[in-house]
This record gives sequence, structure tokens and C-alpha cells, in this order.
Amino acid sequence: MEILAAVKLALRITTDAFDEELSDLIVAALLDMKLAGIQNADTGDPLVKRAVITYCRLNFGQPDDYDRLKKSYDEQKAQMGMASGYTVWTSQ
Repeated sequence: MEILAAVKLALRITTDAFDEELSDLIVAALLDMKLAGIQNADTGDPLVKRAVITYCRLNFGQPDDYDRLKKSYDEQKAQMGMASGYTVWTSQ
């Protein structure tokens, strides 16, 4: 399943009316993870996919549980940022 379809399913969206906005949010999520040092942001990876979905839920509309979603996304991003499979560790 492609990431846009997964995001739409998670948000319970059945129309294509929001595809452009959701696509922009997906790109923003991936760029945000990259800024955090996450090099492996393959949307086929279950953890990356879950973080992208959480980011989209957080930033689409006005969710009642914004604070919980923000905390969840930040924690997912931090965990990937500390994992060697998602970042490039260099020895100095």
C-alpha cells in the first residue's frame, strides 16, 4: 500500500479532495525526519510509515488530541534518531 493510501485510511478519508494537502504533509514529515538526522526514511518501513501517519494526523485539520499526537510523533522520531538502522553513525 502506498503511503498516501495508508495516510488516508488512518485519517478515515475516502475522497481525493485532500490528496494534495496530504501529499504535502507526507513530504513535510519526511523532511522533518531528515532534519532530525534520520537518513533511512523509506516509507515502506513500518516505523517510518507510522511516524508519517502520526505527523499527518497531527497536522491535518484541528485534532482534539493534538498534544498526545505531538508527543507521540516526537517520541517516534527520537527513537528512530537513536537507532543505527535509521541514522548514519560515524566514529570520531
